[in-house]
Amino acid sequence: MTEYSRSAKGSFTQAATGNNVAIYLPFQPTRINLTNYTAYGAFAQHGIPSATWDVQMGQGTAAVLLNSGATPTLITDQVTSNGFSTFAAGTALQLGAKQQIASIAKASPTVVTTASAHGYNVGDVVILEGLYQSATTGMPQMSGMLFQITAVGSTTTFTVTWNSNQSNYTALSASPTGAFVQKVLYPFLYLPGQNFITAINTTTGLITTTTNHNFVVGQQVAFRIPTLWGSTQLNSLPDNVIPGSPIYFYVSAVNSNTTFTVANFPAGVTAYTSNIAVASVPGLTPPQVVAVGDVNSGGFPYTGGNLYPSPAFPTFSGGVSTINGPAIQGAFVNNTRQGFVIGSGSAVTDASSHLSGTTSDVIFWQAFIDDISMP
Repeated sequence: MTEYSRSAKGSFTQAATGNNVAIYLPFQPTRINLTNYTAYGAFAQHGIPSATWDVQMGQGTAAVLLNSGATPTLITDQVTSNGFSTFAAGTALQLGAKQQIASIAKASPTVVTTASAHGYNVGDVVILEGLYQSATTGMPQMSGMLFQITAVGSTTTFTVTWNSNQSNYTALSASPTGAFVQKVLYPFLYLPGQNFITAINTTTGLITTTTNHNFVVGQQVAFRIPTLWGSTQLNSLPDNVIPGSPIYFYVSAVNSNTTFTVANFPAGVTAYTSNIAVASVPGLTPPQVVAVGDVNSGGFPYTGGNLYPSPAFPTFSGGVSTINGPAIQGAFVNNTRQGFVIGSGSAVTDASSHLSGTTSDVIFWQAFIDDISMP
């Protein structure tokens, strides 16, 4: 039967050895085939030229062909963890395992060091918690916000966009009790979503966010900034000129995935600061900028042409399409991201092999979902 079967295929070039690769599809596959074209052409030890997976094998597994030995011989093997896995966006934030934070030096941007290999990649979204060096010192000002990883320096370090090199911050060291980082598995449940603010240029109206803002030019946005952070004149309420009428701003430029400019930025806005005293952190609400929209299917205005492509996120570069149809520009889009992950797990007999390949490997994939699956 093929009435409800689906298939998809594609290719990519591996950016770095050890990276997991997420493939976004309008379905969750039940079968996956992988061909590492580079490994086929260069028959070298540790290479995995091809692999396959079936949902009945279980999540995180794979059946592979492995180039084994110093004088490679092609053998069969298995990946039993961090292999192929499928995913779908949930209805609430879902977090990965807690990882102990070993240290965070004062810097801008901020570099976090974990006590063991974190396994994160550039673009992953994480949440930090419990960043106290003592009861009255540390970096708890950064706790509870979502941060997009902008760089991975090593297996135990990563960088986020935040200025911790300020007077009210104290460096973390010696793995403080309760200081953890967790990966947010499905960070963009609704797009554009809520964005935490890391900086505001009160001269130019340039706003910097901690994750991909996913705004577009012409979009309405609203600010929610508690008093301690400054720049409260931007808040949507209260409106002292027209009481009860929210103050909204329009996006005039999308400067990058994490920066945008608003039009008609008012004069006299007080300076924004993230240099909050540690004593003020308990109960402190982080500063946010959110999209203003009145439909929840998102998309772009219908102009009589093709209905697709649908909106792609992030909006500045590297966007991946959703499967939403057209609607009012600037409104929220339900997260329809689903698909599968090609993990970097190793074959059982070769710890130096990687299912997802090594740097610059060209990899082709096929994914299928079948009408009927029988045990």
